[in-house]
Amino acid sequence: MTIGAARRWGSALDSVVVYAQGALCRRLARGVVPPDGRVRVTGLPRTVDPGSLRARVLGDSAVRVTEARVEVEAEPRGAGAPDGLRGEADRLHEVHAAALARRDRQAALIAEVGGLRPVPPPRKREDPHRRTPVEAWLELADFVDERLAALHARLAELDEAVLLAEHELEVALDKLDRASTDAPPAHVETTVCAVLTLDGAGAADEVEVELEYGVPGAVWVPTYRLTHRQGDGGGRLVLRASVAQRTGEDWTGVRIALATADLRRRTDLPALRSVRIGRRQSAPAPSGWREPPAGLADLFSGYEAAGPAPEPFAVGSALRGGVPVPVAAPAPAAVPAPPPPPPAGPAQPGAAYGSAPEFLGGGSPGRARAAAPRPGGRPRGGGAGFGARPPQAAAPAAPAAPGAAAPPPPVGPPQPSGAELDYAALVLAGPEEPGARRGLLFPGASADAVADEYRRRAETVAALPLPRHAVRPRASAGSFDHRFDAAARADVPSDGTWHTVTVGEIPVVLHTEHICVPSVDQTVYATLAVSNTTRQALLAGPVEVTVDDDFLVTAALPTLAPGGVRRLGLGPAEGVRVTRRTHLKESTAGLRNNVTVLDHRVHVELANRLTGPVTVEVHERVPVSSEPDVRIEERADWTAPDEGAAPEPHAPGTRVWRVELPAGGTAALDGGYEIRIPAGKALVDGNRRS
Repeated sequence: MTIGAARRWGSALDSVVVYAQGALCRRLARGVVPPDGRVRVTGLPRTVDPGSLRARVLGDSAVRVTEARVEVEAEPRGAGAPDGLRGEADRLHEVHAAALARRDRQAALIAEVGGLRPVPPPRKREDPHRRTPVEAWLELADFVDERLAALHARLAELDEAVLLAEHELEVALDKLDRASTDAPPAHVETTVCAVLTLDGAGAADEVEVELEYGVPGAVWVPTYRLTHRQGDGGGRLVLRASVAQRTGEDWTGVRIALATADLRRRTDLPALRSVRIGRRQSAPAPSGWREPPAGLADLFSGYEAAGPAPEPFAVGSALRGGVPVPVAAPAPAAVPAPPPPPPAGPAQPGAAYGSAPEFLGGGSPGRARAAAPRPGGRPRGGGAGFGARPPQAAAPAAPAAPGAAAPPPPVGPPQPSGAELDYAALVLAGPEEPGARRGLLFPGASADAVADEYRRRAETVAALPLPRHAVRPRASAGSFDHRFDAAARADVPSDGTWHTVTVGEIPVVLHTEHICVPSVDQTVYATLAVSNTTRQALLAGPVEVTVDDDFLVTAALPTLAPGGVRRLGLGPAEGVRVTRRTHLKESTAGLRNNVTVLDHRVHVELANRLTGPVTVEVHERVPVSSEPDVRIEERADWTAPDEGAAPEPHAPGTRVWRVELPAGGTAALDGGYEIRIPAGKALVDGNRRS
């Protein structure tokens, strides 16, 4: 049984893990294993990364997966295939074009009528001059005015019709752009399948297979909703995620997890080679490669003796006497010929006539298929494969001077790439290929260029504008990676727009505080100190704050590590007032009055007009000197902030008053500091009092 006749299993998308960019999908399929073990699982998206496909059998079954490959099938769509949005857009294109044509015809008719002018008949030399009746001129002018008035009224109606058609067309095109990319393209229906080979199945064994694959075109950013009640020390912080995806398949009823890691980061470990002292030892031969057998060129001696192949007939061939005669086709444009392949030496590695495992040695079983030459004589496939020595990793050489000797061949064993070790994707070069390629295996050209275009379009979702206060997960996560699992299944269509997914509720400890910096701004600001008591970090993002069931503000929540505390600004508190007054007294001291004394006095008054008690934190600043001769003496009961317990770092010299104000209460705070500056350190002129 061929792969095309393999039994088809349907599949359903079960879960998706959305990374910082890209997603890892998990799909389930169930069925009875056929006798030959070949199964085709359908339903994969067109943007799937073939190299990321993984398959395994769930449960305690003895069946195991021995091979998993991605294949693409394309077939014409039926005439009755549903495509409402695209068909509506095409119809509105025609309506808009027809409206423009009618408007243009009306404008041309107006120009024609507006160009009517009285033309006198030709006069002979012997004829006397004749006078034109004024009534004829007036009748013609009246006719033109009446006709133009009617035509302009009709033109206004046609302009309105054109504007309406343009609006409807723009709406239809916008809906088509925002529509899910899960719909098949026009005229061609593409099906992406996973071809599996199952081993160890008995008679009528039913198994469940799990497919895992990566897709590009998925991004997410965290968002929050915070609910708090005044006087309560706790709150409800709901983690939500804005998810946008254009992977080519709709996520309907799937379990969604969100990760901050990079899906495309390298995971291979570096190989440390041993350092040996003594004689030079040859490097081991790469796995999965053998030398080609001797006499490979003799396999095509009979083909060459048969002569050249008959010339194919042109598309425009004619029949002459019942015999087709080629018609000369126009000469194509000049195309630069591809560079000749490197000559194959007698000890070139490759695979010759026969099965791939026999000549390639060790590794997975593969299949070889003859490659038909493309038009213009260009071979299918490219690069150095198993018929020529793979290129060594080296810097590009400079162009050789005329008459210079050819560079020596690379020394050492070949270094085949991953594409050259993929036996099932290798193509056997046919006899029409050049002598250095025929009978050898080469990596085939990418047969799914459409899938590459879909992946490129899917990557455009990373350029979506972020919501306000939103931060990319990789930018806010820092050096750690976390995963957040949604509590319920969700739906995210593949339309490339943001969709909100509720992840879960996070317990936090909240404390309302009021802060003011009267030396900068005599306004008291309300803040909410958020303490993360969980073992998982909270990423930076927008948070909608609701206090007592009333929406208050949308603020920016910074990244909050486990056990961390951050303040969340809620805006000015109009019910708490602050007033600050300062007084400076300058004098001299010392035996010879050689010390300048600047005595600063600060007076702060607070008033609480709210219905409940509040805690106000007043920030002041004290000068900081790096000169040992300049002394600063404080005269206040303020304290320096504890940097270890502070929600955010403070500037040097910051001093804090913490005052408990009852409802309707007031408080007065007095403080100050004295600066002693020696005469040699004092400033000359300038403002020393600010």
